[in-house]
Amino acid sequence: MEIKAKAKHIRMSPRKVRLVVDAVRGKEVGAALSQLQFINKLAVKPIIKLVNSAIASAEHNFEIEKNNLYIKAIRVDEGSTLHRWTPKAHGRATPIRKRASHVSLVLAEIKESGKKEAKKQKIEAPIKLDGQPKGEDSVKVKEAKKEKEISAPPAGGEKDKQIVDPRGEGRGGHTKIEGKSHKGFVGKMFRRKSG
Repeated sequence: MEIKAKAKHIRMSPRKVRLVVDAVRGKEVGAALSQLQFINKLAVKPIIKLVNSAIASAEHNFEIEKNNLYIKAIRVDEGSTLHRWTPKAHGRATPIRKRASHVSLVLAEIKESGKKEAKKQKIEAPIKLDGQPKGEDSVKVKEAKKEKEISAPPAGGEKDKQIVDPRGEGRGGHTKIEGKSHKGFVGKMFRRKSG
């Protein structure tokens, strides 16, 4: 049984990532993770993340124990390169290549467990958004409508009253008042007294 995992577009050059990858190729998963903890390179973080991801998928999908896995193959390929430039003397510009890398990992079992298929996941039927809700949802919608009808204010009551905001009463009011033109900052500037 082989478990595959990939990490794409790691923003480090493949040459630097290969220094880390070469140290763990062919090792047992536990030994590889402990080895990676003591390597003083920045490329260690994405590699540890990738190995942990592959272990998690092996445990979840195939129910394989972590102790029974080893790194069968790990490969670093060149990803897309970002082309940048930096200014130099006499108006020249020299190129900077910001390289990326793709890492592909294959884990295999030390002792074959005989499990070949991944666990089947239940896929629920999609919820229809058009039309009327059915079953329990329709009861909830009807109850919500009744509550809205009860809590609605009586007609001709507070609805017809005009709400006056005290902040808008002064000359430099910040709120929009119906019937008056509100110019904002420019209007405020021209209303000032010059002194």
